[in-house]
Amino acid sequence: MSDSIVSLQGVHKKFGKNTVVRDMNLDILEGEFLTLLGPSGCGKTTTLRMIAGFEETSAGSITVQGESVENKEPYQRDVNTVFQNYALFPHMTVFNNVAYGLTIRKVPKDEIASRVGAMIELVQLKGYESRKPDELSGGQKQRVAIARALINNPKVLLLDEPLGALDLKLRKQMQVELKRLQKRLGITFVYVTHDQEEALTMSDRIAVMREGVIEQLGTPTDIYDYPRTRFVAGFIGESNLFDGTVKGVEDGILQVKTEAGNLLVSGRNFEVGERLHISIRPEYVEFSKEPVEGFDVPGRVKDFIYMGTVVKTAVDLKNGQEIKYSRFEQDQTIRANDSIYLYWKPARAVAIKWGAIEEERYEEEK
Repeated sequence: MSDSIVSLQGVHKKFGKNTVVRDMNLDILEGEFLTLLGPSGCGKTTTLRMIAGFEETSAGSITVQGESVENKEPYQRDVNTVFQNYALFPHMTVFNNVAYGLTIRKVPKDEIASRVGAMIELVQLKGYESRKPDELSGGQKQRVAIARALINNPKVLLLDEPLGALDLKLRKQMQVELKRLQKRLGITFVYVTHDQEEALTMSDRIAVMREGVIEQLGTPTDIYDYPRTRFVAGFIGESNLFDGTVKGVEDGILQVKTEAGNLLVSGRNFEVGERLHISIRPEYVEFSKEPVEGFDVPGRVKDFIYMGTVVKTAVDLKNGQEIKYSRFEQDQTIRANDSIYLYWKPARAVAIKWGAIEEERYEEEK
């Protein structure tokens, strides 16, 4: 990865009075796998469609390799799109579906045969050339759609939830295949999904979106371990969230009062009296039969949830909040209805500034 290949600057999109994308600034790097992640209605697909040329911007600029594309048709933009429904031609064979773009451009037949053969081999569909889409599995259809998009050597491949229609096992298999294919080709992938695990598995960087705004842009590790907003902490993976007030600061450790009790968290640039959010992942939560210094978070064991790879223990706190912690095996030293105290290493928790994104959005609307 090096320079920016796609750049969105001040991009705004409205449908009537409804603002779907708000003042977006995003540089997508050459050769990276970037995922636009967020819930339904957050603007991720609209952003992808603006890059592709299927939607016009209401304001701002989009460039591909430094060249403005707002006035270019989709086929002129050096980008190709793979959709969730694959959009294959049902009457055409696999070979002809993949060859379609080259045929339209009147590429010589021998060159078409050579390039299509190489592409079919790349997506591991050799021997399927004469089959039609209704003779293929979901995963095979998806690979045909990708091969058809890649045959024209686009600079950027846009993928709009292409694995959404697949069953869980095949979807996980295709996640790995897609990532390997992207690395092998070195093409920039811009991927849209609402699936957090999918984004963490495949991406070099993730742009987490909500209500048309990118709340955080970073590597999967940064997004998971250091969420910048309460929304990101709750949306990516599973997190236990507390709202509280700083009661003391000592050597980078914040003493925080919450409705569930007092707790400790590492944090910089916070002052006594300041409100904040605290995020702690289930795998980092510890428990004790006795109070732990710096913590006063009593709870009662509710139940145990077997998840296959881990067992999650649900704990009800005094304010009615439910907290979960996870282990590879169920802890045999406690049972349902036991009273326990929760704690963690302060560095494992994340201190998040209070409502920064919400305040920015409110100011913009004013």
